[in-house]
Amino acid sequence: MTDAALPAPERRERALALVAERGFVRVAELSSVFGVTTVTARADLDALERRGAIRRVHGGAVPLGSLIEAERPEREPSFEEALAASVEPKRLIGVHAASLVRSGQSIILDVGTTTLQIARALRARTDLDDLTVFTNGLSIALELEPEIPRFSVIVTGGSLRPKQHSLVHPLAGSMLDEVHVDLAFIGCNGVDPMHGVTNANLPEASVKTMMLKAAARSIVVADATKLGEVHLGRIAAVDAFDTLITDAAAPAPLIAELREAGLATTIARDPRVDP
Repeated sequence: MTDAALPAPERRERALALVAERGFVRVAELSSVFGVTTVTARADLDALERRGAIRRVHGGAVPLGSLIEAERPEREPSFEEALAASVEPKRLIGVHAASLVRSGQSIILDVGTTTLQIARALRARTDLDDLTVFTNGLSIALELEPEIPRFSVIVTGGSLRPKQHSLVHPLAGSMLDEVHVDLAFIGCNGVDPMHGVTNANLPEASVKTMMLKAAARSIVVADATKLGEVHLGRIAAVDAFDTLITDAAAPAPLIAELREAGLATTIARDPRVDP
């Protein structure tokens, strides 16, 4: 019998064993291991918690009484912390996203470390010209500054959030209300089939929603660690976006579930490994 065919009681016992062995298990991992949807994986963990066998934490579960919950605070990572995480997957996502851009287009680049990789990949595109980039990320604006006048770089304005070097309300939305761009590349902290695309910070989530509405085509960029995650601020349902670009570590059952929910998904691969 395959893991996917396991009855719920046996599957839950194996999930309990994984939690005990690893100290922390993500919902997305259980989805991949057992070949079930993230909804089923969450239901399994909820059932184990009701039994008093585990403790549910953000994104997964830990053994009952584990100190790992204190060690993994549910907080928004700083820009610098995020910059050091999933570096290669984010680079590949950035390269693929940048390949979709054409000369003469206007785009939005949302704040974030994955979108910073898009900015770097755009700079490397020597064939690009007459590109207009709107951004609420100071790091992205500074990354693109050397490409002026080949690129026109427009910063949205707004209140500065030092944690992400981002610009948010009350003024960030004023410009977005007045523009309509060809492409918007939007970052996030979570992509979930049921709960949609979410972000850890409410003011940033609000600006991301405005970016989505200001674009003819919207692309959410998220490495595999963000899939199956749910955070405080909802940006939109998954089917409000045209495409998700993620990396090869994304669990296949979760990708299938996202596609079924209406979100086309592209895996950014290394051409040297996957020609």
